[in-house]
Amino acid sequence: MDRSSIPVRVRRVEGHDARDVADVLAAEEPLEIQLGYERNGWRVHKPVSITMRTPGSDFELAAGFLFSERILRRPDEIEQLRFEPAGDDCSNVVRVELRAGTKVDLARLERHFYTTSSCGVCGKSSLAALEAGGPGSQPVFAGGEFEVDPEVIHRLPERLREAQAVFDATGGLHAAALFEPGGRLIAVREDVGRHNAVDKLIGAQWLTGRTPLLQTLLFVSGRASFELMQKAVAAGIPMLVAVGAPSSLAVALAEKFRATLIGFNRGRRFNVYTGAERIRAVPAVHPLPSRP
Repeated sequence: MDRSSIPVRVRRVEGHDARDVADVLAAEEPLEIQLGYERNGWRVHKPVSITMRTPGSDFELAAGFLFSERILRRPDEIEQLRFEPAGDDCSNVVRVELRAGTKVDLARLERHFYTTSSCGVCGKSSLAALEAGGPGSQPVFAGGEFEVDPEVIHRLPERLREAQAVFDATGGLHAAALFEPGGRLIAVREDVGRHNAVDKLIGAQWLTGRTPLLQTLLFVSGRASFELMQKAVAAGIPMLVAVGAPSSLAVALAEKFRATLIGFNRGRRFNVYTGAERIRAVPAVHPLPSRP
């Protein structure tokens, strides 16, 4: 059953005329992610996240979240992904059962993960986790992974729009898409939350053993926040392109890991904030000095 959209009746006003018409809304429901693991010889089930999301690709969302938050590092650490109650694909609870012997960072689990459709996890905590390393920690990008023609960047919004099936019906979803440097679309995911769409996208690749994604670029329909840059770095994606503006912390993180960050990609214009060497025929930018 497709739960990504909900039919409604609305009164549409045009000028001085009004009429009742059928419309469609993007669905938003809570999802609880539970982790099952061994502790002192007992099987423990612990909630680790509650997020507001658009139903669909929930297993990929759970996997992508656990991977990008450094709780898991390899897909083979997962024994089973299932809905609770078991077998109920209408459930808003995903349980991730880990294989026996899988080590879990209990201190990391003690953090209170609570995310919403408008924001991701705490930036300072995530930055500290990246800098401290841990499972699946990402080294600084070496550079020279690929070079992208500016024309490819210009065409990303159109390519993404063509692939947004649910947006066509609702007009109310964010999207994240993975592209090859030449512009071929690899995959796209949609959600009411920016970070959820990225988790779904990365989770799908991670579960099939395709990370790190060093020969890809990530394009997002909204702004480039810190948490989106952090998730790209965690997945080994050297380039993040956004329709909207980047935050200052996103730029700082991109600089730290030598990633390419592009914002305001619309109307055949875009700004390169870091990593301009990956854009063909665009000279490297000189970052402004840090504020005291």
